[in-house]
Amino acid sequence: MKVLTKSFLVVSLAIGMIFMSIYQPEYFCGLEYDVRVINGFTNNSSLPLVIWCSSDSDDLGGRALQEGDDFSWRLQINFWCSNHFWCTMKWDAMRRKFDAFTVPRDLQRCSLYRKCSWLVREDGFYFSNDEVNWKKDFSWL
Repeated sequence: MKVLTKSFLVVSLAIGMIFMSIYQPEYFCGLEYDVRVINGFTNNSSLPLVIWCSSDSDDLGGRALQEGDDFSWRLQINFWCSNHFWCTMKWDAMRRKFDAFTVPRDLQRCSLYRKCSWLVREDGFYFSNDEVNWKKDFSWL
C-alpha cells in the first residue's frame, strides 16, 4: 500500500509540473531577465547620478551616470524564485533606495520582453518593460 501511495504522489507531482510548464512557464526558474537603470535627468551635466546595486548574493558595484548613461545587468531567476536586487541612488542632496527587481512584483510585468527598465528623472522613477511606454512608479521622497 505504501508503494502505491508513493507512486501516486510521484506521478501526481510530475503531471502537475508538466501542466505548470505548459500553462505558466514564467513560474519556472532559470529564466533570464535584463534590468536597466537609465539617467533620465535633463540638467545634471556637472553632477552625475550615483548608483549602487546589489542583491543578497551579488554586489554589482557602483557607477556615476551622466545624462543618458545607463547601468544594466542580466539575472537568472534562482531555484526558489526569490531574486531581489535593490539600488541606492544619489543625486545632489537626494538619496533613494529602491527595488530594481523582485520576483513577486516583476516576474509578470517584465515577462513579455523579459526586460525591466527604470528611467530616473528629477521628479521620480519610471518603469517600462519595452523602453517605449514609461509609467511613474514612485517619487524621490
